[in-house]
Amino acid sequence: MLKFKKLDIFIAKQFLVLFVGAFFICLFVLMMQFLWRYVDDLIGKGLSMEVLAKFFWYMALMLMPQAFPLAILLSSLITFGNLGESSELTAIKAAGISLMQSFRSLIVISILICLCSFYFQNVIGPKAQGSLTQLLLSMKQKSPELEIPEGVFYDGIPNSNLYVQRKDLNTGMLYGVMIYRMTGSYEDQAIILADSGQLQSTAEKKHLLLKLYSGEWFENMRSQELAGNANVPYRRETFFYKTLIFDFDGNFNLADGGVLAGDARSKGLSKIVRDVDSLTIHYDSVGRRYYEDAMKSEYRYRSLSKQDSAKALKLAMSDDINLDSIWAKLPADRQKVSINEALSMAKMAKNQLEYKSFITKDADSAIRKHKVEAIRKFTMSLCCLIFFFIGAPLGAIIRKGGLGVPVILSVLVFIFYYILDNTGYTMAKKGMWNLWFGMLISTVVLTPLAIFVTYKANNDSVVFNMDMYRTFFRKLFGLRLHRTTYGKEVIINDPDYAADKEKLEKMTSDVEAYSKEHKLVRMPDPVKVFFKYEPDHKIEEISEELESVIEDLSNSKNKKIVGELDKYPILSTKAHTRPFERKWMNIVAAVIIPVGLFLYLRMWRFRMRLFRDLHVIRQLNSTIIGQIDEMNSQKK
Repeated sequence: MLKFKKLDIFIAKQFLVLFVGAFFICLFVLMMQFLWRYVDDLIGKGLSMEVLAKFFWYMALMLMPQAFPLAILLSSLITFGNLGESSELTAIKAAGISLMQSFRSLIVISILICLCSFYFQNVIGPKAQGSLTQLLLSMKQKSPELEIPEGVFYDGIPNSNLYVQRKDLNTGMLYGVMIYRMTGSYEDQAIILADSGQLQSTAEKKHLLLKLYSGEWFENMRSQELAGNANVPYRRETFFYKTLIFDFDGNFNLADGGVLAGDARSKGLSKIVRDVDSLTIHYDSVGRRYYEDAMKSEYRYRSLSKQDSAKALKLAMSDDINLDSIWAKLPADRQKVSINEALSMAKMAKNQLEYKSFITKDADSAIRKHKVEAIRKFTMSLCCLIFFFIGAPLGAIIRKGGLGVPVILSVLVFIFYYILDNTGYTMAKKGMWNLWFGMLISTVVLTPLAIFVTYKANNDSVVFNMDMYRTFFRKLFGLRLHRTTYGKEVIINDPDYAADKEKLEKMTSDVEAYSKEHKLVRMPDPVKVFFKYEPDHKIEEISEELESVIEDLSNSKNKKIVGELDKYPILSTKAHTRPFERKWMNIVAAVIIPVGLFLYLRMWRFRMRLFRDLHVIRQLNSTIIGQIDEMNSQKK
């Protein structure tokens, strides 16, 4: 049985306090991002506070499942970052409690949040999504004067189609206005053209006033009583100013929710499963019907039975009947009629196939969208647990609390997740990627990352030690390290100048001999570098001898000698000999030509640098030996 200790309760309290704050902050950020997409539907519509409150309430309920993972990531990272920064995590480990044991209470809490997220997505979220979509549709119909697009016929006004070439958002003026009024049957339409106009709603919100300037009115006056007359009344009017009144209820009314019945986002898991089965059965029957229609088409041989079709085909292909000769005997007008009939049948068949293709593609899209939403309910819930195993280990590794580094890391991780998840979701919904591949790509990518950082944190890894990466890249690109030697104020033992002089003289001769023997300026032999490596320990010996001399001479009171010590280079003892320590790694690098070429040029660069360093060592040795001789002569 799982028993929680005081440590578990202590960590859980810290986590829950941060989780609540982080959750509301994340929810607020997501709501603002969502609100920015629909700000045009809210501004200037005269919406009541009740409608706006419903809009924000539904929006918050819909975005809660997205806020849960980000809140867990941020709060767990800050929690263990605070513990590491205050050395409490060190004390926990010193007490013999592993990092995974300290995760116990938070793992249970994260699982509960996963279940809560699934409940929101399966029960509350779909209802909120449907209500929010219905509310947005109603808002768009609230004030049509704000929704009229440019260059497109707008049919939001009853019995009229309105076309606007351009509109001024600041003044509300419409330019290049064209109106089709459908007052009765199609025989008594009216067409109104105007240079400019302005559309406003009346004070009681029951009518729309359209003020038109400099235009013409064309209207066919035919009616049912005049249907048999040859002379049809016709009206044409030129006007400078005219006002039209349209019946329109401008008060806020909820739109019919029936149009949203096919939206998979507003359905729970059980309803999605039932609807997928229903859609599959329905469209399977449609597909079978299309197949039967194809087998009974008007083509010559498909309309026959299998036996009759075979006989007809055999007869047509026999030598007794020559279709070309029959065609040649037909009159020219008959040939033309036959060709036109064939083209007509081909076009009709093409149109039928295009229509059937549209129906089947629409069916596949509807079924795919339902399956995508069903899978997403599970992946977003599982994401809460994955984000915990990313945030908590990262906090234990970086050991930084507060809202600085944790916020930056959590935002970067969430952006990476959001890009993967949104891309996979869009591609899977459109059918460009496989359904499972698109929906699981973010989970598959983040799970190894969570396992990696958890393993590193549990083993006290220095994966985020910047000095380690700085040293690695310095070695990789051959960046030089500079020596710093400080003069000592209190000297206990004076340097052994005689022994140091002897070492420097021997070092100078060794350096000269090494330079002549190895010819460092020349390009190295690739075969010896990658396949026949021979160890070279001479530079290692020279480097060790140089460091011992520098360490001894740093105790000198002579400022000139101490100043010359800073000029000695730090030798790279192995980079000029081979890329890697192990032979098989060198062979692999040689096989991969781009990598091998980079390492080969890098090694040649180190040989050139070693050649210059050895020359500098000879010069400095000569200078320091001269200083030692001068000191000895002064003593005498």
